[in-house]
Amino acid sequence: MQGAGAPKGRDPPSREMGSLGRPRVILLTYVLVTLALSCVFMRFSIMPYLTRRLGLDSVAFGHLQTTFGALQLLGGPVFGRFADQHGARAAFTVTFLASSAFYLLLAAACSPALPGVALLYAAPLPVAFMHAMPAAQMIIADLSAPKELPAALGRLGLCFGVGMIFGSLLGGTLSTACGMQCPASVALVANLVGAVLSSTCIPVSTKGARAQAAPPGRPQANVFDLKAIARLLLRSGVLPVFLIKVASGLPFGLFMVMFPIISMDFFQLDPAQAGYLMSFFGVLQMVVQGLVIGWLSSRFSERALLRTSVLGLVLVGPAMALMSSAFHFCLLMPGLVFSICALNVVTDSMLTKAASASDTGTMLGLCATVHPLTQTLGPTLGGLLYRSFGVPVFGHVQFAINLLVFLVLWRQPTPQKD
Repeated sequence: MQGAGAPKGRDPPSREMGSLGRPRVILLTYVLVTLALSCVFMRFSIMPYLTRRLGLDSVAFGHLQTTFGALQLLGGPVFGRFADQHGARAAFTVTFLASSAFYLLLAAACSPALPGVALLYAAPLPVAFMHAMPAAQMIIADLSAPKELPAALGRLGLCFGVGMIFGSLLGGTLSTACGMQCPASVALVANLVGAVLSSTCIPVSTKGARAQAAPPGRPQANVFDLKAIARLLLRSGVLPVFLIKVASGLPFGLFMVMFPIISMDFFQLDPAQAGYLMSFFGVLQMVVQGLVIGWLSSRFSERALLRTSVLGLVLVGPAMALMSSAFHFCLLMPGLVFSICALNVVTDSMLTKAASASDTGTMLGLCATVHPLTQTLGPTLGGLLYRSFGVPVFGHVQFAINLLVFLVLWRQPTPQKD
Protein backbone atom coordinates (compact mmCIF):
# COMPACT_ATOMS: atom_id res chain seq x y z
CA MET A 1 0.00 0.00 0.00
CA GLN A 2 1.58 3.20 -1.14
CA GLY A 3 1.05 6.91 -1.27
CA ALA A 4 -1.89 8.62 0.39
CA GLY A 5 -3.66 5.32 1.08
CA ALA A 6 -1.01 4.12 3.51
CA PRO A 7 -1.66 4.59 7.23
CA LYS A 8 0.24 7.47 8.75
CA GLY A 9 3.37 6.46 10.61
CA ARG A 10 3.59 3.08 8.88
CA ASP A 11 5.99 2.20 6.10
CA PRO A 12 4.33 0.69 3.03
CA PRO A 13 4.93 -3.06 3.06
CA SER A 14 4.77 -3.39 -0.73
CA ARG A 15 8.40 -4.48 -0.96
CA GLU A 16 7.57 -7.62 1.02
CA MET A 17 4.34 -8.57 -0.77
CA GLY A 18 6.20 -10.76 -3.25
CA SER A 19 4.50 -11.56 -6.54
CA LEU A 20 0.96 -11.65 -5.15
CA GLY A 21 0.49 -7.96 -4.42
CA ARG A 22 -1.63 -6.37 -1.70
CA PRO A 23 -5.16 -7.24 -3.04
CA ARG A 24 -4.32 -10.90 -3.55
CA VAL A 25 -2.68 -11.19 -0.14
CA ILE A 26 -5.87 -9.82 1.44
CA LEU A 27 -8.02 -12.19 -0.64
CA LEU A 28 -5.84 -15.17 0.31
CA THR A 29 -6.12 -14.14 3.95
CA TYR A 30 -9.91 -14.25 3.72
CA VAL A 31 -9.74 -17.69 2.06
CA LEU A 32 -7.39 -19.10 4.72
CA VAL A 33 -9.42 -17.84 7.67
CA THR A 34 -12.60 -19.25 6.07
CA LEU A 35 -10.85 -22.62 5.73
CA ALA A 36 -9.78 -22.55 9.38
CA LEU A 37 -13.24 -21.55 10.66
CA SER A 38 -14.95 -24.21 8.56
CA CYS A 39 -12.78 -26.82 10.30
CA VAL A 40 -13.64 -25.33 13.70
CA PHE A 41 -17.38 -25.74 13.09
CA MET A 42 -16.79 -29.25 11.75
CA ARG A 43 -15.20 -29.97 15.12
CA PHE A 44 -18.22 -28.49 16.93
CA SER A 45 -20.51 -30.83 15.01
CA ILE A 46 -18.81 -34.00 16.26
CA MET A 47 -17.39 -33.18 19.71
CA PRO A 48 -20.60 -33.72 21.78
CA TYR A 49 -21.30 -37.05 20.06
CA LEU A 50 -17.69 -38.20 20.37
CA THR A 51 -17.56 -37.50 24.10
CA ARG A 52 -20.87 -39.35 24.56
CA ARG A 53 -19.60 -42.33 22.55
CA LEU A 54 -16.46 -42.46 24.70
CA GLY A 55 -18.59 -42.58 27.85
CA LEU A 56 -18.00 -39.03 29.13
CA ASP A 57 -20.87 -37.17 30.79
CA SER A 58 -21.85 -33.51 30.41
CA VAL A 59 -19.62 -32.50 33.34
CA ALA A 60 -16.56 -33.98 31.64
CA PHE A 61 -17.56 -32.29 28.38
CA GLY A 62 -17.78 -28.98 30.26
CA HIS A 63 -14.31 -29.50 31.73
CA LEU A 64 -12.99 -30.22 28.25
CA GLN A 65 -14.53 -27.00 26.91
CA THR A 66 -13.06 -25.06 29.84
CA THR A 67 -9.63 -26.47 29.00
CA PHE A 68 -10.02 -25.29 25.40
CA GLY A 69 -10.93 -21.80 26.56
CA ALA A 70 -8.17 -21.56 29.16
CA LEU A 71 -5.45 -22.60 26.72
CA GLN A 72 -6.62 -20.12 24.08
CA LEU A 73 -6.91 -17.44 26.74
CA LEU A 74 -3.27 -17.96 27.76
CA GLY A 75 -2.00 -18.37 24.23
CA GLY A 76 -3.72 -15.36 22.60
CA PRO A 77 -1.44 -12.49 23.73
CA VAL A 78 1.71 -14.62 23.33
CA PHE A 79 0.67 -15.62 19.82
CA GLY A 80 0.06 -11.96 19.02
CA ARG A 81 3.61 -11.03 20.05
CA PHE A 82 4.94 -13.96 18.05
CA ALA A 83 3.09 -12.65 14.99
CA ASP A 84 4.48 -9.14 15.51
CA GLN A 85 8.06 -10.36 15.85
CA HIS A 86 8.15 -13.17 13.28
CA GLY A 87 5.70 -11.93 10.68
CA ALA A 88 2.47 -12.96 9.00
CA ARG A 89 3.84 -16.05 7.25
CA ALA A 90 5.15 -17.61 10.46
CA ALA A 91 1.94 -16.77 12.34
CA PHE A 92 -0.40 -18.37 9.81
CA THR A 93 1.87 -21.39 9.31
CA VAL A 94 2.12 -22.05 13.05
CA THR A 95 -1.65 -21.82 13.57
CA PHE A 96 -2.33 -24.26 10.70
CA LEU A 97 0.34 -26.71 11.91
CA ALA A 98 -1.09 -26.57 15.45
CA SER A 99 -4.58 -27.14 14.03
CA SER A 100 -3.26 -30.12 12.04
CA ALA A 101 -1.86 -31.65 15.22
CA PHE A 102 -5.20 -31.10 16.99
CA TYR A 103 -7.28 -32.74 14.24
CA LEU A 104 -4.79 -35.61 14.02
CA LEU A 105 -5.35 -36.32 17.73
CA LEU A 106 -9.10 -35.90 17.28
CA ALA A 107 -9.18 -38.33 14.35
CA ALA A 108 -7.13 -40.82 16.36
CA ALA A 109 -9.56 -40.46 19.29
CA CYS A 110 -12.40 -41.48 16.94
CA SER A 111 -10.69 -44.79 16.19
CA PRO A 112 -12.01 -47.72 18.28
CA ALA A 113 -8.57 -49.37 18.12
CA LEU A 114 -6.89 -46.53 20.07
CA PRO A 115 -7.33 -45.17 23.63
CA GLY A 116 -9.91 -42.55 22.67
CA VAL A 117 -10.39 -40.89 26.08
CA ALA A 118 -6.66 -40.29 26.59
CA LEU A 119 -6.27 -38.90 23.07
CA LEU A 120 -9.33 -36.68 23.52
CA TYR A 121 -7.85 -35.16 26.67
CA ALA A 122 -4.50 -34.69 24.90
CA ALA A 123 -6.12 -32.99 21.88
CA PRO A 124 -6.50 -29.52 23.48
CA LEU A 125 -2.72 -29.11 23.91
CA PRO A 126 -2.13 -27.48 20.47
CA VAL A 127 -5.13 -25.16 20.97
CA ALA A 128 -2.91 -22.50 22.56
CA PHE A 129 -1.41 -21.85 19.10
CA MET A 130 -4.63 -22.05 17.07
CA HIS A 131 -5.39 -18.38 16.34
CA ALA A 132 -6.28 -18.01 12.67
CA MET A 133 -8.64 -15.06 13.22
CA PRO A 134 -6.10 -12.83 15.07
CA ALA A 135 -3.48 -13.64 12.43
CA ALA A 136 -5.91 -12.64 9.67
CA GLN A 137 -6.93 -9.49 11.55
CA MET A 138 -3.27 -8.47 11.88
CA ILE A 139 -2.69 -8.81 8.13
CA ILE A 140 -5.86 -6.84 7.35
CA ALA A 141 -4.91 -4.13 9.85
CA ASP A 142 -1.37 -3.87 8.45
CA LEU A 143 -2.55 -3.57 4.85
CA SER A 144 -5.59 -1.29 5.35
CA ALA A 145 -5.77 2.48 5.71
CA PRO A 146 -7.27 3.67 9.04
CA LYS A 147 -10.52 4.81 7.39
CA GLU A 148 -10.90 1.43 5.68
CA LEU A 149 -10.14 -0.64 8.78
CA PRO A 150 -13.67 -1.11 10.24
CA ALA A 151 -15.05 -2.23 6.88
CA ALA A 152 -12.05 -4.49 6.23
CA LEU A 153 -12.34 -6.14 9.64
CA GLY A 154 -16.10 -6.39 9.17
CA ARG A 155 -15.64 -8.42 5.99
CA LEU A 156 -14.03 -11.10 8.15
CA GLY A 157 -17.59 -11.63 9.39
CA LEU A 158 -18.40 -13.01 5.94
CA CYS A 159 -15.65 -15.56 6.48
CA PHE A 160 -17.07 -16.44 9.89
CA GLY A 161 -20.57 -16.89 8.48
CA VAL A 162 -19.39 -19.02 5.57
CA GLY A 163 -17.30 -21.13 7.95
CA MET A 164 -20.24 -21.56 10.33
CA ILE A 165 -22.67 -22.63 7.61
CA PHE A 166 -20.33 -24.72 5.46
CA GLY A 167 -18.44 -26.32 8.38
CA SER A 168 -21.59 -27.26 10.31
CA LEU A 169 -23.27 -28.67 7.20
CA LEU A 170 -20.19 -30.61 6.06
CA GLY A 171 -19.38 -31.92 9.54
CA GLY A 172 -22.90 -33.21 10.12
CA THR A 173 -23.17 -34.74 6.66
CA LEU A 174 -19.78 -36.49 6.78
CA SER A 175 -20.24 -37.82 10.31
CA THR A 176 -23.66 -39.24 9.42
CA ALA A 177 -22.52 -40.81 6.16
CA CYS A 178 -18.96 -41.92 6.99
CA GLY A 179 -18.55 -41.80 10.75
CA MET A 180 -17.07 -39.26 13.14
CA GLN A 181 -13.49 -39.92 12.07
CA CYS A 182 -14.21 -38.60 8.57
CA PRO A 183 -14.80 -34.89 9.48
CA ALA A 184 -11.67 -34.89 11.67
CA SER A 185 -9.62 -36.40 8.84
CA VAL A 186 -10.97 -33.90 6.30
CA ALA A 187 -10.14 -31.06 8.70
CA LEU A 188 -6.61 -32.47 9.10
CA VAL A 189 -6.04 -32.46 5.33
CA ALA A 190 -7.55 -28.98 4.99
CA ASN A 191 -5.23 -27.56 7.64
CA LEU A 192 -2.18 -29.17 6.06
CA VAL A 193 -3.19 -27.48 2.78
CA GLY A 194 -3.56 -24.21 4.70
CA ALA A 195 -0.07 -24.62 6.16
CA VAL A 196 1.40 -25.13 2.67
CA LEU A 197 -0.44 -22.08 1.28
CA SER A 198 0.66 -19.97 4.24
CA SER A 199 4.31 -20.93 4.01
CA THR A 200 4.48 -20.37 0.24
CA CYS A 201 2.06 -17.54 -0.57
CA ILE A 202 1.71 -15.32 2.52
CA PRO A 203 4.48 -12.66 2.65
CA VAL A 204 7.13 -12.95 5.34
CA SER A 205 5.80 -9.77 6.93
CA THR A 206 3.02 -7.30 6.20
CA LYS A 207 4.56 -4.55 8.33
CA GLY A 208 6.81 -1.75 7.12
CA ALA A 209 10.53 -1.89 7.77
CA ARG A 210 10.34 0.85 10.38
CA ALA A 211 7.66 -1.01 12.30
CA GLN A 212 9.78 -4.15 12.49
CA ALA A 213 13.02 -2.60 13.60
CA ALA A 214 13.86 -2.53 17.29
CA PRO A 215 14.90 0.82 18.78
CA PRO A 216 18.66 1.47 18.50
CA GLY A 217 20.60 -0.08 21.34
CA ARG A 218 17.63 -2.03 22.68
CA PRO A 219 17.28 -5.79 22.11
CA GLN A 220 14.04 -7.16 20.78
CA ALA A 221 11.64 -8.13 23.57
CA ASN A 222 10.95 -11.78 24.23
CA VAL A 223 7.72 -13.34 22.92
CA PHE A 224 6.78 -14.31 26.49
CA ASP A 225 7.44 -10.83 27.91
CA LEU A 226 4.20 -10.33 29.85
CA LYS A 227 5.29 -6.87 30.99
CA ALA A 228 5.34 -5.68 27.39
CA ILE A 229 1.84 -7.06 26.90
CA ALA A 230 0.64 -5.31 30.08
CA ARG A 231 2.23 -2.01 28.99
CA LEU A 232 0.33 -2.23 25.72
CA LEU A 233 -2.93 -2.76 27.58
CA LEU A 234 -2.21 0.28 29.79
CA ARG A 235 -1.63 2.65 26.87
CA SER A 236 -3.80 5.75 26.79
CA GLY A 237 -7.34 4.92 25.65
CA VAL A 238 -6.78 1.15 25.42
CA LEU A 239 -7.98 -0.18 28.77
CA PRO A 240 -11.41 1.58 28.74
CA VAL A 241 -12.23 0.21 25.28
CA PHE A 242 -10.99 -3.27 26.21
CA LEU A 243 -13.12 -3.30 29.38
CA ILE A 244 -16.17 -2.20 27.36
CA LYS A 245 -15.53 -5.05 24.91
CA VAL A 246 -15.32 -7.60 27.74
CA ALA A 247 -18.22 -6.30 29.86
CA SER A 248 -20.70 -5.71 27.03
CA GLY A 249 -20.01 -9.01 25.29
CA LEU A 250 -19.92 -11.23 28.40
CA PRO A 251 -23.72 -11.72 28.87
CA PHE A 252 -24.20 -12.72 25.21
CA GLY A 253 -21.16 -15.01 25.46
CA LEU A 254 -22.65 -16.78 28.49
CA PHE A 255 -25.93 -17.21 26.63
CA MET A 256 -24.18 -18.73 23.61
CA VAL A 257 -22.17 -21.11 25.79
CA MET A 258 -25.46 -22.41 27.21
CA PHE A 259 -27.29 -22.26 23.86
CA PRO A 260 -27.03 -26.01 23.04
CA ILE A 261 -28.79 -26.80 26.32
CA ILE A 262 -31.26 -23.91 25.93
CA SER A 263 -32.20 -24.99 22.40
CA MET A 264 -32.77 -28.55 23.60
CA ASP A 265 -34.53 -27.94 26.95
CA PHE A 266 -36.15 -24.50 26.63
CA PHE A 267 -36.87 -24.20 22.88
CA GLN A 268 -37.55 -27.96 22.53
CA LEU A 269 -35.62 -28.17 19.25
CA ASP A 270 -34.21 -31.33 17.72
CA PRO A 271 -30.61 -31.30 16.33
CA ALA A 272 -31.73 -30.48 12.78
CA GLN A 273 -33.86 -27.53 13.93
CA ALA A 274 -31.03 -26.24 16.12
CA GLY A 275 -28.75 -26.44 13.08
CA TYR A 276 -31.18 -24.37 11.02
CA LEU A 277 -31.31 -21.78 13.79
CA MET A 278 -27.52 -21.52 13.86
CA SER A 279 -27.45 -21.26 10.07
CA PHE A 280 -29.87 -18.32 10.31
CA PHE A 281 -27.53 -16.77 12.84
CA GLY A 282 -24.60 -17.28 10.47
CA VAL A 283 -26.42 -15.68 7.53
CA LEU A 284 -27.37 -12.67 9.63
CA GLN A 285 -23.78 -12.27 10.78
CA MET A 286 -22.53 -12.44 7.19
CA VAL A 287 -24.92 -9.69 6.09
CA VAL A 288 -24.42 -7.43 9.10
CA GLN A 289 -20.69 -7.73 9.51
CA GLY A 290 -19.84 -8.01 5.83
CA LEU A 291 -22.11 -5.28 4.46
CA VAL A 292 -23.94 -3.20 7.06
CA ILE A 293 -21.00 -2.41 9.35
CA GLY A 294 -18.83 -1.27 6.44
CA TRP A 295 -21.59 1.01 5.12
CA LEU A 296 -22.20 2.55 8.55
CA SER A 297 -18.50 3.01 9.32
CA SER A 298 -18.12 5.21 6.25
CA ARG A 299 -20.88 7.53 7.47
CA PHE A 300 -20.62 7.57 11.26
CA SER A 301 -17.75 7.80 13.73
CA GLU A 302 -16.55 4.76 15.64
CA ARG A 303 -17.57 6.43 18.90
CA ALA A 304 -21.18 6.77 17.64
CA LEU A 305 -21.25 3.16 16.46
CA LEU A 306 -19.90 1.97 19.80
CA ARG A 307 -22.67 3.80 21.67
CA THR A 308 -25.27 2.44 19.24
CA SER A 309 -24.09 -1.14 19.69
CA VAL A 310 -24.21 -0.91 23.48
CA LEU A 311 -27.65 0.75 23.34
CA GLY A 312 -28.84 -2.06 21.07
CA LEU A 313 -27.76 -4.64 23.64
CA VAL A 314 -29.62 -2.66 26.32
CA LEU A 315 -32.84 -2.75 24.28
CA VAL A 316 -32.53 -6.43 23.33
CA GLY A 317 -31.99 -7.48 26.96
CA PRO A 318 -35.66 -7.19 28.10
CA ALA A 319 -36.79 -8.94 24.90
CA MET A 320 -34.50 -11.87 25.73
CA ALA A 321 -35.92 -11.99 29.25
CA LEU A 322 -39.48 -12.19 27.87
CA MET A 323 -38.97 -14.66 25.00
CA SER A 324 -40.68 -18.01 25.33
CA SER A 325 -40.04 -19.76 22.01
CA ALA A 326 -37.53 -20.13 19.19
CA PHE A 327 -39.76 -17.90 17.04
CA HIS A 328 -39.39 -15.06 19.55
CA PHE A 329 -35.64 -15.57 19.51
CA CYS A 330 -35.61 -15.32 15.69
CA LEU A 331 -37.49 -12.00 15.92
CA LEU A 332 -34.93 -10.42 18.25
CA MET A 333 -31.90 -12.03 16.60
CA PRO A 334 -31.33 -9.28 13.96
CA GLY A 335 -30.97 -6.61 16.66
CA LEU A 336 -28.80 -8.89 18.77
CA VAL A 337 -26.52 -9.83 15.87
CA PHE A 338 -26.16 -6.21 14.74
CA SER A 339 -25.28 -5.02 18.25
CA ILE A 340 -22.71 -7.72 19.01
CA CYS A 341 -21.10 -7.52 15.55
CA ALA A 342 -20.84 -3.73 15.70
CA LEU A 343 -19.38 -3.95 19.20
CA ASN A 344 -16.70 -6.45 18.16
CA VAL A 345 -15.71 -4.73 14.90
CA VAL A 346 -15.59 -1.20 16.32
CA THR A 347 -13.66 -2.13 19.47
CA ASP A 348 -11.17 -4.19 17.45
CA SER A 349 -10.68 -1.25 15.09
CA MET A 350 -10.26 1.30 17.90
CA LEU A 351 -7.80 -0.89 19.80
CA THR A 352 -5.78 -1.62 16.67
CA LYS A 353 -5.50 2.09 15.86
CA ALA A 354 -4.40 2.79 19.44
CA ALA A 355 -1.41 0.45 19.00
CA SER A 356 1.71 1.15 17.00
CA ALA A 357 2.29 -0.70 13.73
CA SER A 358 4.73 -3.06 15.43
CA ASP A 359 2.15 -4.09 18.07
CA THR A 360 -0.98 -4.78 16.02
CA GLY A 361 -0.62 -8.54 16.40
CA THR A 362 -0.23 -8.31 20.18
CA MET A 363 -3.24 -6.00 20.46
CA LEU A 364 -5.40 -8.30 18.35
CA GLY A 365 -4.15 -11.23 20.42
CA LEU A 366 -5.46 -9.41 23.50
CA CYS A 367 -8.78 -8.83 21.72
CA ALA A 368 -8.92 -12.55 20.92
CA THR A 369 -8.82 -13.42 24.65
CA VAL A 370 -12.39 -12.19 25.16
CA HIS A 371 -14.06 -15.26 23.60
CA PRO A 372 -11.79 -17.80 25.39
CA LEU A 373 -12.47 -15.94 28.65
CA THR A 374 -16.19 -16.50 28.11
CA GLN A 375 -15.56 -20.11 27.11
CA THR A 376 -13.56 -20.62 30.31
CA LEU A 377 -16.08 -19.02 32.68
CA GLY A 378 -19.21 -19.93 30.71
CA PRO A 379 -19.75 -23.61 31.60
CA THR A 380 -19.58 -22.82 35.33
CA LEU A 381 -21.09 -19.32 35.56
CA GLY A 382 -23.63 -19.78 32.77
CA GLY A 383 -24.70 -23.17 34.10
CA LEU A 384 -25.17 -21.76 37.60
CA LEU A 385 -27.30 -18.86 36.33
CA TYR A 386 -29.37 -21.14 34.11
CA ARG A 387 -30.06 -23.71 36.82
CA SER A 388 -30.90 -21.06 39.42
CA PHE A 389 -32.94 -18.51 37.44
CA GLY A 390 -33.69 -19.95 33.99
CA VAL A 391 -33.30 -18.39 30.54
CA PRO A 392 -34.69 -14.89 31.46
CA VAL A 393 -31.65 -14.23 33.65
CA PHE A 394 -29.43 -13.81 30.57
CA GLY A 395 -31.65 -10.99 29.33
CA HIS A 396 -31.69 -9.29 32.73
CA VAL A 397 -27.89 -9.52 33.05
CA GLN A 398 -27.40 -8.16 29.54
CA PHE A 399 -29.73 -5.24 30.22
CA ALA A 400 -28.12 -4.31 33.55
CA ILE A 401 -24.47 -4.54 32.46
CA ASN A 402 -24.93 -2.73 29.14
CA LEU A 403 -27.09 0.00 30.67
CA LEU A 404 -24.23 0.73 33.07
CA VAL A 405 -21.72 0.71 30.19
CA PHE A 406 -23.95 3.01 28.12
CA LEU A 407 -24.20 5.53 30.97
CA VAL A 408 -20.42 5.52 31.34
CA LEU A 409 -20.00 6.02 27.59
CA TRP A 410 -22.52 8.84 27.59
CA ARG A 411 -20.88 10.73 30.45
CA GLN A 412 -17.24 9.98 29.58
CA PRO A 413 -16.79 9.34 25.82
CA THR A 414 -14.20 6.71 25.03
CA PRO A 415 -10.96 8.27 23.74
CA GLN A 416 -10.17 7.49 20.12
CA LYS A 417 -6.86 7.91 18.35
CA ASP A 418 -7.22 9.93 15.15
